[in-house]
Amino acid sequence: MKKIALFFVAYLVISCHSNVKKEDLTKLNGYWEIMSVVQANGEKKDYKINETIDYFETKNNSGYRQKVMPQFDGKYKTNGIKENIKIISKDKEFYIEYSTLYGKWQEQILEVKDSTLVLENKDKLQYQYKRFTPFSLK
Repeated sequence: MKKIALFFVAYLVISCHSNVKKEDLTKLNGYWEIMSVVQANGEKKDYKINETIDYFETKNNSGYRQKVMPQFDGKYKTNGIKENIKIISKDKEFYIEYSTLYGKWQEQILEVKDSTLVLENKDKLQYQYKRFTPFSLK
């Protein structure tokens, strides 16, 4: 029984460590659609339809995030508000540091792949995204 408990603890420590590599950070660029939010207690809220999606643009570890609304002609509308971002590294983990006129906050990048993105805020809320696939009625 002790071996099983030790294995479980070791698994938790390893699985909680970020697997994000510096070269993966360029995959953050582009359009991302929220799929779900997982709370610290494991409760999950799924998002089936999204009117807005997040657009990230970074170069040399800085850039912005902006909420955009996809249109049926394949274009995007926005309110023009951009959140300035910096990608920072702390203890072999990567964080997005956001700043606006109204505040400053961070989210840890838990995963960034070609088609998935997972961010976690200070309250342990995990935001799970999928790469947005544009649509057009043209």
